[in-house]
Amino acid sequence: MTRITLLDGGTGRELKRIGAPFRQPEWSALALIEAPQFVTQVHEAYVAAGADVITTNSYALVPFHLGDERHARDGHRLAALSGTLAREVAARSPRPVRVAGSLPPVCGSYRADLFDVAVARPLLETIVGALRPSIDHWQGETLSAIEEAELIRAVVGRDGKPLWLSFTLVDGPAAGGEPQLRSGEPVADAVRAARELGAEAVLFNCSQPEVMGQAVSIAADLAAGALQVGVYANAFPPQRADADANEDLLDIRADLTPAGYLGWARDWVGRGAGIVGGCCGIGPEHIAELRAAF
Repeated sequence: MTRITLLDGGTGRELKRIGAPFRQPEWSALALIEAPQFVTQVHEAYVAAGADVITTNSYALVPFHLGDERHARDGHRLAALSGTLAREVAARSPRPVRVAGSLPPVCGSYRADLFDVAVARPLLETIVGALRPSIDHWQGETLSAIEEAELIRAVVGRDGKPLWLSFTLVDGPAAGGEPQLRSGEPVADAVRAARELGAEAVLFNCSQPEVMGQAVSIAADLAAGALQVGVYANAFPPQRADADANEDLLDIRADLTPAGYLGWARDWVGRGAGIVGGCCGIGPEHIAELRAAF
């Protein structure tokens, strides 16, 4: 069997579940601000579950969650701390664990319509500069549009660290029957763009498991061995088209138990995914189930 690289699962909902400080608008950033030991605890839980990669808790370090004033004052420091905490946990692991530097959609999750390169560039530069000493690869996450991926490549440059690009998809049937980014761009175009940008991997995240399989098949076909393909779905019900990913505290689907999620993961691996993990609502128990299977 091909060795599957296991990512961690969601951070924000896991922080809330273990009793860390958690509220809107700060979301997962609040624990980093008030009680960073909880962030360490989440990283350690995913390593214990079998994750090969843990992700920096930098997703919410944007003005949407921190506010403009606090972001300007503390954004770089908090991003650096998120990298340090993840690196310390990886260094203590008895087996190799890599650190992914989370680069979020800084103008708004799920909202390709809000993306503005002039606004986004300095926000990304802050996160990238703070994380660079601590991470093994860059992971652009929950990208709704190809232009977000293009900006990430421009900001991280060619620093020798691999680039993974992860796109979020329209939940439910898309126009024409082909899976689409939330911008409406076809998945095939996103995969081609990832190749042109020199990414090491193209992934799909923060969408329902039901929409991932066809995207993986398309990506595996177009990647032709030049890209790794990965998936980390969320456990949310469908959201309205104008919603931000972390706008509300959504319910978690009862059917996505560890065993239920494993069923989806087996399908993705069968279609060509070599990287599997979880996003919002997928916790250490799910990752342990994946490790036992793969």
